Amino acid sequence: MAKNKLLPRPSRPSHLSYNHVLTKPRGAGHVIGIDIGASNMRVALANAKGTVLEKWSTSTKRTSSPKMVIQQIRNGVNHLLRQASVPRSSLLAVAAGAPGITDGEAGIVFVTSFLKGWKNVRFAHLLESALHVPAAVENDVKMAAIGEHWIGSARGNGNFVFLALGTGIAAGIFINGQLVRGKNCAAGEVGYMVVPGTSGAPVKHGMPGSLESAIGGDGIGTQWLHARNGRHNSQTQHLTATEIFAHAASGDRSAKSVLQHSARILAYAVYNISVVLNTSLFVLGGGIGMSAPLLRATRKILKQYDEPALPKLITSRLGQDAQLMGAIRLALDKAESHAKLKS
Repeated sequence: MAKNKLLPRPSRPSHLSYNHVLTKPRGAGHVIGIDIGASNMRVALANAKGTVLEKWSTSTKRTSSPKMVIQQIRNGVNHLLRQASVPRSSLLAVAAGAPGITDGEAGIVFVTSFLKGWKNVRFAHLLESALHVPAAVENDVKMAAIGEHWIGSARGNGNFVFLALGTGIAAGIFINGQLVRGKNCAAGEVGYMVVPGTSGAPVKHGMPGSLESAIGGDGIGTQWLHARNGRHNSQTQHLTATEIFAHAASGDRSAKSVLQHSARILAYAVYNISVVLNTSLFVLGGGIGMSAPLLRATRKILKQYDEPALPKLITSRLGQDAQLMGAIRLALDKAESHAKLKS
């Protein structure tokens, strides 16, 4: 989903191990998980077993600078602690998912298209300074993959790809129980893939990639307008992608053509990723990825591509909570590692 050129970074391991994600941290205490979105932010308070006690949300449309987001987080945490009657001294750690290229090892958000004023932001440091507990930061889609691996559709599966399909397209990849980041923390930016049915033209700086332009939210909307050949109808002109797919399931011929074209492109992308990574499980998430008609149509096309192995395609069990649960898991891990350092 990144729309900016990658920035140079120091050499670091390209993956993060989550082989222990099914274990529970020792002792009592609480953690904070944060999902920072393009228009909304959600904050959750969980106990040491990962059980969510309270949630809080707010808009980020007018307050998207790092400083203002930190202030919102501080307000949200204070509210949650009051609601749950939890003392601040009980907080063990915090983790946040950010919509952009993020160095989880260093706690830096390099760039994000959705939040203004974010460039090389030391966000983990800002969180620690604001809340006075250890903090971790990760890309939001990778965070969702952590959530799915912990208690979602990929629980216990060390090799899978979480595909987030919405306005943009990106992936969170687990190989041999490890979250893959890549050299520049951009592993999973599959929105730039070129597959049959997408444009082969080089992507201009700041523009969406080929795959994203075809089957991201705007791309499906463009397909819809072309399929209708300029035939405008006040009730159907501005349908969302999921609404278009629902119309397809109801028999609308134009919507069916959009669904089939989108499903074929998605099937090609899934198959190509599965061949390169040797992963058999794909978990679809995001507003578009959760569409049942899209899942059925893509599965049908994928059946033709079963060599060397047929990819298994399922939808997220956690839905819109995938990022939030991933943040809670990462916060629990941060608290556990911090406790070990102190012991």
